[in-house]
Amino acid sequence: MTRRNFLTTSAAAAAALATGAVPSRAAGDAARIGYNGDFWGASIAGIASDQGLWAKHGIDADIKVFTNGPIQVQALGANSLEFGYLGPGALWLPASGKAKIIAVNDVGFSDRVIAQAGIKSVADLKGKKVAVPAGTSGDMLLRLALAKAKMTIGDIEVVQMDPSTLVAAFSSKQVDAAGIWYPFVGIIKKRVPDLVELSKNDDFFPETTFPSVFIARNDLVEKNPDLVKRVVGAIKEAQDFRAANVDHAVEITSKLLGIPAEQLKTEAGFGRLMTSADLVKLTQDGTVNSWFTTMNELFKTFGRFDKPLDPKEYYLADQYVSA
Repeated sequence: MTRRNFLTTSAAAAAALATGAVPSRAAGDAARIGYNGDFWGASIAGIASDQGLWAKHGIDADIKVFTNGPIQVQALGANSLEFGYLGPGALWLPASGKAKIIAVNDVGFSDRVIAQAGIKSVADLKGKKVAVPAGTSGDMLLRLALAKAKMTIGDIEVVQMDPSTLVAAFSSKQVDAAGIWYPFVGIIKKRVPDLVELSKNDDFFPETTFPSVFIARNDLVEKNPDLVKRVVGAIKEAQDFRAANVDHAVEITSKLLGIPAEQLKTEAGFGRLMTSADLVKLTQDGTVNSWFTTMNELFKTFGRFDKPLDPKEYYLADQYVSA
């Protein structure tokens, strides 16, 4: 899973966006960095490129766009990425030891369970076709909404789709409902204005908080901790820029993704826009680890694993604070 599963491995590489001349560096300073094609998944990578923050921190960055986070974990495992982005629905992967979390991106509220007109409640989804990008935050919200309605995933007919296919399928009424996020919800609304929103992240906050994160390859954390620290430093500066310059951040991300700024601005409104200082405080007081612990328990109930790692083992909290 913004914000978002092992779908098809059709990941399109974006052109590297370096601002200004980059001095020649040792090969170890090069970094291939993944991002998702939405505001929360792409804004930090875009800002760091546009504002020259990668270069400032001594990183020769090659940023690449992916359809979701789990594909980026696959790319990490294949040594074709050094760093990536995960939405909350894919946090079971670092909790399974597949990657290390190097920074929290933000807390998102852009996920929705939507349905065609005439469907009035989650209970009405029983036996219906529900599209979802599997293993994403949309998938997670759907499962939470079903549990709240005393239902399980087995009570519906799940149709796994990538986000763009889901938009077309819902718009043409091939499916009855979907678990998806903005900006895709906004796109669908323009085509299906009478759709019904059955559930949203706020329905489960603060007991369940949906953080998105940045990740690094396990061996890189061990072999080149200095590069990891410098990437985190660039991320923190980009977070501060985004929080202080939302409209400019939307413009930068719009240009990077080729998505109208209006759509991204709507998505940007469904987050907390935390600064690095906010996230340092939340890291130091244990709040961030409590978010991950709650997610671990959810993933256990969803059958992702029996015994996840402790967040202290996969979130590099001290490194985020010190970078």
